[in-house]
Amino acid sequence: MKKIYSIFFATLIICLCVININTAYAKSQNSGFSTNLIKSDNYSNKSVLTNKNNYTDVSVFSYATQQLYITQDDIELMAKLVAAESIGEPYTGKIAVASVVLNRVANPKFPNSIQGVIFQKNAFSCVRNNQIISTPNEDCYRAVYEAINGSDPTNKALFFYNPAIATCNWMKQSNKVNETIIGHHTFFKIE
Repeated sequence: MKKIYSIFFATLIICLCVININTAYAKSQNSGFSTNLIKSDNYSNKSVLTNKNNYTDVSVFSYATQQLYITQDDIELMAKLVAAESIGEPYTGKIAVASVVLNRVANPKFPNSIQGVIFQKNAFSCVRNNQIISTPNEDCYRAVYEAINGSDPTNKALFFYNPAIATCNWMKQSNKVNETIIGHHTFFKIE
């Protein structure tokens, strides 16, 4: 009987250790702390995407000295945003929309997570009008992955709008820096 109790407690301890390791890993991903260091210049990216488990599927987006760990849920949300915000835009415009999200996450004036940036109040019209539920196509996913891997046709823009249909006056009237026009959208930073 002692042997059975010993085996039971040993198994229990091993299970608890595995749970704690997975929890610590998940917390490190959510808090932005790195479990391994990846050296980077301005953009250096590593993708480790093997299955649908959010604890093992991680893309790393590095911007200057910051690292962002991106889960499959983040990629799905970005792809939905790209689908909703870039209807009728060229493929480069889709990459540009995804790049703006990543540029905002890396900027201290914005939330430090993809979900935080996308759902920030009044940040994206597709969230306000519930078009974020759009179903992304393959191009949307490819555009997100290209942005994660460092492609940024916007010159690190933080904002974009369509001048023909925009209802937000501050975007039209702001002092824009590094304006880039892709399709119908204008991408820019503010002075």
